[in-house]
Amino acid sequence: MSEMTPEEFWAALAPTTSLPVPIYRLYYDDQGLPLFYSMQEDPGNYIEIDHETYANPPTHVRVVDGKLKVLTMNPIAKLMPGDYGTPCAVNDVCIVVNHASPHTKWSLKKHDPN
Repeated sequence: MSEMTPEEFWAALAPTTSLPVPIYRLYYDDQGLPLFYSMQEDPGNYIEIDHETYANPPTHVRVVDGKLKVLTMNPIAKLMPGDYGTPCAVNDVCIVVNHASPHTKWSLKKHDPN
């Protein structure tokens, strides 16, 4: 068996092809709310993000005009009476009642202050 020359050794270690540059994506719904982060090409709306954002995804974000927007405040949720929701006693929202009993329907409404 013949010995390998230093040039042959280094040539064997040299990369033969270049690796594709990874693309980091944030998929989002029609309202701009994040669905999932991925490096795969999946169907749906997405924006490209950098590696740091992909590795440490922020929790309160929204996609606005094709850009990632970090929300400064959490959405505010408030219990409101309405035409749909959980039926509660007329004088006490803490008591859930049957639909057949006199009641007021309550549901959680969210307001985004951003």
